[in-house]
Amino acid sequence: MRLLIQSKTTGKFLCPALDGGQPVWVASLREAGGGVVSDIETVNQLVEDNCDFEDMPQLIDLDRLGTERDYSKSK
Repeated sequence: MRLLIQSKTTGKFLCPALDGGQPVWVASLREAGGGVVSDIETVNQLVEDNCDFEDMPQLIDLDRLGTERDYSKSK
């Protein structure tokens, strides 16, 4: 699994920083690339510890993009 957390409010991505591993909000996928999360438990902990209600966090599974299960085909 390759998972990212994105704020619906700002469009930024929450991920562990490459240097030090502290969670940070970044604006581009290029910045978030090294912080892709591989397990749902880590995602849940990142959201619980670092997201406010206003962030409206959404989980994006990079392995789902471009497949039959792609988000664009969901209603």
